[in-house]
Amino acid sequence: MSQRTKPPFRADQVGSILRTKAIHDARTKHEAGQMTDAQLKAIEDEEIIKVIKKQEDVGLEAITDGEYRRSFWHYDFYGMLDGVTVEMSDHGIQFQGMQTKMKVLKVTGKIGFAPNHPMIEHFKFVKAHTKKTPKMCIPSPTVMHFRLEPGSVAASAYPNRDAIFDDLAIAYQDAIKAFYAAGCRYLQFDDTAWAYLCSQEELKKARERGLDVDHLQETYTKCINKALEAKPADMTITTHVCRGNFRSTFISSGGYEPVAQNLLEKCNYDGYFLEYDTDRAGGFEPLRFLPKGNKMVVLGLVTSKSGTLEKKDDIKKRIDEATKFVALDQLCLSPQCGFASTEEGNVLAEDEQWAKLKAIVEISHEVWGK
Repeated sequence: MSQRTKPPFRADQVGSILRTKAIHDARTKHEAGQMTDAQLKAIEDEEIIKVIKKQEDVGLEAITDGEYRRSFWHYDFYGMLDGVTVEMSDHGIQFQGMQTKMKVLKVTGKIGFAPNHPMIEHFKFVKAHTKKTPKMCIPSPTVMHFRLEPGSVAASAYPNRDAIFDDLAIAYQDAIKAFYAAGCRYLQFDDTAWAYLCSQEELKKARERGLDVDHLQETYTKCINKALEAKPADMTITTHVCRGNFRSTFISSGGYEPVAQNLLEKCNYDGYFLEYDTDRAGGFEPLRFLPKGNKMVVLGLVTSKSGTLEKKDDIKKRIDEATKFVALDQLCLSPQCGFASTEEGNVLAEDEQWAKLKAIVEISHEVWGK
């Protein structure tokens, strides 16, 4: 067994990192009109350079900007697409016991990905400041559809929510091409929709929002695969399936069995970051649907929701359990999610975060060798 020279890596990460005090302070001043865009960017640049160095120091091969320039893991990207806006609402996204900021997506015109989408420059900055593999995380097209509320699509743009899929897939094809042209060889689609399709409670809510939940898996698989048609052979595109991650709380529960065949076997991803830090994720049995060969599963066995450091032997035991259903050579290790899917961040200290990432690297060396 050996370490991998291409992504996903044996020791990997989902993407977001706790914002530093300097970032929090700067964004607060910027929102209050006490700091210009240029001043905010200068502080973001400085802090991103620091966080890149910290990732390298703990031994990670995949390096991100920690999503330091974002407020949300998804809304920022969507709001920068052509034909899509993020607007204030009377409610946020409901988690266990709390809500996010009160924002909602609206489709106001033809959906498209413009060559000047700001996140292309965000990626270029990371690439320019690391000698490791720069990783870019963007929300999946499926999440955008799943999050659209009734009446959120302008009739002048599309007759209904389900009419957006063709343009959405093409927009993501354009995004893949643009990131590739910028030098990106490791792209990730972050996705909560598949996890919600595993939850009876979330399926009920989706039905109440008018979504055709009985056919969403097939529709989402088709949309994703259409987008992935643009992926060059030397580019890795993975997905992260998330059950919700906001200030250490969650949204959905339920194992992967209801979606495993479509997700693992039929979606043309190169790898899957799957949450396995609690019983809410169920067992490893659904991994039997992963085709033998080049596809990878990154086991999210280390939680990003608390600062308590897992015991190495416990993690190794769980990896061993997973090998009953998928070969060890097709497995990697990561946190179950990012540490700050929104700018507020999860409830743990920065040094606890770095201890977890360092432990993941150390465990990967002990399991797969150096």
